[in-house]
Amino acid sequence: MDGPNDGERGAAVTAREFGLKGPRGWAFRGVGVEAAPGSLIAIQGASGSGRTCLLLALTGRMRPTEGEASVGGFRLPKQLAAVRRISALGPVPGVTDLDPALTVAEHLHERALLQRRFGGSLRGLLRPRAERRAEARLRVDSALTAAGLDMESLPKGRRTSVRDLERLEILRLSVALALIGRPRLLGVDDVDLKLSDAERREAWDLLRSLTQSGITVVAVCNEAPDDAIAVCTDRADDNDANDDDKETADALAEAGLA
Repeated sequence: MDGPNDGERGAAVTAREFGLKGPRGWAFRGVGVEAAPGSLIAIQGASGSGRTCLLLALTGRMRPTEGEASVGGFRLPKQLAAVRRISALGPVPGVTDLDPALTVAEHLHERALLQRRFGGSLRGLLRPRAERRAEARLRVDSALTAAGLDMESLPKGRRTSVRDLERLEILRLSVALALIGRPRLLGVDDVDLKLSDAERREAWDLLRSLTQSGITVVAVCNEAPDDAIAVCTDRADDNDANDDDKETADALAEAGLA
């Protein structure tokens, strides 16, 4: 990919007075962050405070209204497409929902096909079929390992349907699917939602392991861990603050989700 390069696999993230306004008011406003490649960034705040919108804006999926930001050397909002190319989304409700009827293997196969068809170069598409298949298998296996998802431990192995997975397993599968594209920035929503204390620790350990491999992770949560770069979307001005999650839905429609 042509363009700025951090010199590392991860993407540096900076933002100043970053904001996004929807039809019912500001989804988030005045956000600032500065993080080196391979950082763990935790977006915390009350439900409806614009956490998901901020996540989508930093990954190039929503167009901000004010301020400036840079991801991997690409500027927002001018280079949204470039930021999307170097980033990927794990679980984000309403955006990357998994099909509960499909099996784990079917999800992985579908994502590998999409990556091979749309995520590579023209030169890559012209390589022999056996070579392309081998690379796809390597991508899937590497992603599963990085996400810590053991296929053999699932109730029906690779044929386990998504509806039969535990929440932590769904998180790992969603992360694995995102990692197939080998992103420099990974966005994850609601990391600690409906998890036990032990599962929550496992989820954060997973994200930390990804940062140790060089990937920058931006994660939405209720409470940021001590070692994360915390970004809060709560605001003191109750008149501007969102009352509920409808503000996020409105902002998604207004900003144009990619």
